Amino acid sequence: MHHTTCPAALTPLPILPPMSQTPTAAPFDASNASALLRTLFDTAIAAAQPDVRLAEHMPHRPRGRTIVVGAGKASAAMAHALETSWDGPLEGLVIVPYGHDVDCARIEVVQAAHPVPDENGVQATRRLRERVQGLTEDDLVIALISGGGSALLVEPAASLTLADKQAVNQALLASGASITDMNCVRRHLSGIKGGRLAIACHPARVHTLLVSDVPGDIAWDIASGPTLADPTTRADALAICTRYGLTLPDAVRAWLAGDACESVKPDDPRLAGHTSHIIVSPQRSLDSAAALARASGVEAHILGDGIEGEARDVASVMAGITRQVALQGQPFARPCVLISGGETTVTVKGRGRGGRNVEFLLALAIALDGLPGVHALAGDTDGIDGIDVYAGARIDPTTLSRAAAMGLNPREALNDNDAHGFFERLGDSIRTGPTRTNVNDFRAILIG
Repeated sequence: MHHTTCPAALTPLPILPPMSQTPTAAPFDASNASALLRTLFDTAIAAAQPDVRLAEHMPHRPRGRTIVVGAGKASAAMAHALETSWDGPLEGLVIVPYGHDVDCARIEVVQAAHPVPDENGVQATRRLRERVQGLTEDDLVIALISGGGSALLVEPAASLTLADKQAVNQALLASGASITDMNCVRRHLSGIKGGRLAIACHPARVHTLLVSDVPGDIAWDIASGPTLADPTTRADALAICTRYGLTLPDAVRAWLAGDACESVKPDDPRLAGHTSHIIVSPQRSLDSAAALARASGVEAHILGDGIEGEARDVASVMAGITRQVALQGQPFARPCVLISGGETTVTVKGRGRGGRNVEFLLALAIALDGLPGVHALAGDTDGIDGIDVYAGARIDPTTLSRAAAMGLNPREALNDNDAHGFFERLGDSIRTGPTRTNVNDFRAILIG
């Protein structure tokens, strides 16, 4: 099966072994706090593997052809699981970020850039669209959609170019915009997202399977909803651009000013009979990690699966809760672990590499100031925190003292958005390689 090669400048990441089996942990004691946290993270990732739930949501075989299309960090793993479960003819194409491919026998896997789209994404999207041309009402399209698909499905709207899309993506990523806001803008600049891929499949029936990486599991926000109706409007998209002070290319601003940019709305009759299912969600991963913690003798408390906000602000709130537990035994008794998910944001103002999970951890370490008995881990379940090779990092009561001994200034690193550099020099970064799934951030604070 054809695979697009990685650009020469991109170093392939190590491949994470299949993680469908839930890891096990040893009974808790303070000396294995870091190991327990890493096992909880691995458990969250294992619970998010598409093969865990995909077979439960298979559509009925059609009288005609079955075409598979998809995009996102989990789409190749979804395609592999689908091939295993499907008992009829199957063909199609899915697009994944470089390094996230999985060998498939009947479904072609093509790689492109994420989070800023590239020409490979444009070409792959064009080929994906060709796969659904000329279908009939006897045909079935199975869409495999997961986080990351917004950058991978690249078909600039009529008057826009790839350079326009790249400029907007880069501005959004640096602005601190939430994933919901970013995807609203993306839907209105695309010729394929915001339900337009579903329209391209008409009159075939579309069955969409989703791996959710968005707060609240809002289906049309996952990969900007290529096969789902979009209730937001171009006015919403313009308001978001204004709110974050984005500098838009002239062509983008002109496009958003006209009705032609509107996405497919819920009352569109061409979407009648289409179905969708979220097969994996952040909550499932948090529940699995919590269950393993309890089995290890540590009570687990899930604080939420959709926590948003600036990473350092979320860290400040979490630090306050952690101190209350550690010093007052409220609202929870120790030992316990506070688990949360969602997607924080980082407004990049410094020279560093960003990374919302590591920025959260660095701000948390500063706020806790070496509080005894507290260890924490934060990582992105896709294995890549921001645009770095690391999934996240860990902290413990010695983080700041070890940094001081090495001449590292944590506040300067935070102000420069250089948390990745800080943890890399400390040796506390976590590297998994691409996990081939994505249910967003995982955070765990262990109070022993």
